[in-house]
Amino acid sequence: MMNLIPAFTLLAGLALALTWGGMTFFSAVMAPLVFTKLPIKTAGAFIREIFPWYYLAMGLTTLLAVLFLLPGIGAGVGWPAALSMLALIGFVMARQVLMPRINQARDAELAGDAGAGKRFKRLHSMSVLINAAQWFAILVALWMLIGLQPTAS
Repeated sequence: MMNLIPAFTLLAGLALALTWGGMTFFSAVMAPLVFTKLPIKTAGAFIREIFPWYYLAMGLTTLLAVLFLLPGIGAGVGWPAALSMLALIGFVMARQVLMPRINQARDAELAGDAGAGKRFKRLHSMSVLINAAQWFAILVALWMLIGLQPTAS
């Protein structure tokens, strides 16, 4: 049977490229446009509806990469697999734990709870830092996979 590790590594790289591109587009284009083109109340509600789908889509493409990388762990893809797994855990935690807390704090802030405003800012900052770390981890994993690919010479 043919060695499928190079093909799996390529497919993992494509999945990571989709993740990295999606994260970059959302952070650099989509979110800023929403907040500059829509009224703030509408923008906030719109972003709140988009984030679960963002985390789901980025998590699924990262999961796909992890699944393609697992068979090649002994063939040098251990670090890209670990970085991808960390990013995947981040997507799940952000969607299932952090995002509901952010929404709860924002709702309380809008209802007049001053302490909730501080909580919202802290949680939002945490989500931005996690997203930046995920973005960087995916970029490094992708870079490492590119370095593993044989060159045509």
